[in-house]
Amino acid sequence: MNIEQSEQYITSIEELRAFTGVPHEHIVKKTVASIDPHIAYYLSLSSLFFLSTSDHQGRCDVSPRGDEQGFVKVLDDQRLIFPERHGNRRADSLLNILENPKVGMIFLIPGMNEVLRVNGHARITKDSGLLEQMNWTGKTMGLGIIVEVEECFIHCPRALKTGNAWQPEAWVDQEQHPSTKDMFIAHLKMNGIVL
Repeated sequence: MNIEQSEQYITSIEELRAFTGVPHEHIVKKTVASIDPHIAYYLSLSSLFFLSTSDHQGRCDVSPRGDEQGFVKVLDDQRLIFPERHGNRRADSLLNILENPKVGMIFLIPGMNEVLRVNGHARITKDSGLLEQMNWTGKTMGLGIIVEVEECFIHCPRALKTGNAWQPEAWVDQEQHPSTKDMFIAHLKMNGIVL
């Protein structure tokens, strides 16, 4: 089947709005451009977020970041910071930030369906004095990511609710989980590396 011929694509804002409708004023106005006490409290309880970046050509990447509760620290009402930990050395997010500092973040508090969305402008710091003040436990790479907030807002609970994210009885049995080892080996083989 030729997907170009079989699908009809939305190509204008007017067409799209015919399907989505226009958001209520409360939905539009819930966005703020600073870190208020409510957002700071949410961040203090969050132990997981997803960081979205893209390079100068618009190629996207999303990376999960998990650590101790409250590992993302508020520097002031415009900036937050989180540590860069040692990983697999791909450094996709860091490389993207160097090319295009615009980032998106979705913060979660395990067990809570509402997520916090933050969009902003990121920079990588190696300021050891600043990093030491953060009192992060464990070893960091000696780098931190500072995000200057451009917009923050709470996102509705629908996705995590309908996805049963926090409902163990709805989870796939561990025996049915995909084998990440098999996936890794298969993908290496596809790229000419045989273990």
